[in-house]
Amino acid sequence: MEKLGFGTAGLPSTAPKKDPIGALHAVHALGLDCLELEFAHGIRMRDDTALEISRTARKLGITLTAHAPYYINLNAKEQDKIDASINRLLQTARLAGICGAYSMTFHAAFYMKDDPKTVFHIVKRYLKEIASRLQNEKNEIHLRPELTGRKSQFGTLEELCELSQEIPQVFPCLDFSYNNASADKDINDFKYFATVFERYRKSLGKGAFSEMHIHVAGIQYGSKGEIRYLSLEESGFNYKDFLKACRDFNVRGAVICESPELEKDALILKKTWSQITSKKTKH
Repeated sequence: MEKLGFGTAGLPSTAPKKDPIGALHAVHALGLDCLELEFAHGIRMRDDTALEISRTARKLGITLTAHAPYYINLNAKEQDKIDASINRLLQTARLAGICGAYSMTFHAAFYMKDDPKTVFHIVKRYLKEIASRLQNEKNEIHLRPELTGRKSQFGTLEELCELSQEIPQVFPCLDFSYNNASADKDINDFKYFATVFERYRKSLGKGAFSEMHIHVAGIQYGSKGEIRYLSLEESGFNYKDFLKACRDFNVRGAVICESPELEKDALILKKTWSQITSKKTKH
């Protein structure tokens, strides 16, 4: 991709409800670059609507990503739940592909009190199967398990980087908000963000920075992890240092804002990005 773009997770408030075509026009009118299609609560869209989304997004120059349903657990104890999870991922990938999305993110699994290494191998086996089936269908959409913020969920940076090394078409979706708490200075500054990008580059190579899929929001944390989303300003998330790291690592792709103030915070990110990239790099 030629640039780093900014957009909303789902329809901005200025868009008509349940109208993805209207949402694309709203995103364009706001001056944003991206839209994440939210299938989080189910995969309900006709193919002709998906094709119209693809045509409209191309016409307006809007980059599309997608989020698969929340009801996915590749480490479920019941095989029928695993089969349903695989089917939801395949359905989302197929529909998102018709829409023209280049990347699809999802929460892959829960540990279910199992050993993390055991869960890793289970998730790897099923993602290999999913990737193989999509490759046979000539669907090249990126499968992106998301960096997660709850201790019960699979998805550490190390786990995702290792998966991406071993399975073609699989890449991490870096959610810096999940892996961040404003009270912890050690993971809310340039050095930390740069460390994450260094780890990503070590696993996937410098070229992987050309098609990133990143989530950003403010998040309130408790002892068990994420409690709720916050606006960027309310959370104290150090988005300026995050964007400086993006600049210095020449990150391109989509930064999707998930905060309660979707378009406001996405526009803050884009404006700050413009200011930062207009200055000379020191690194």
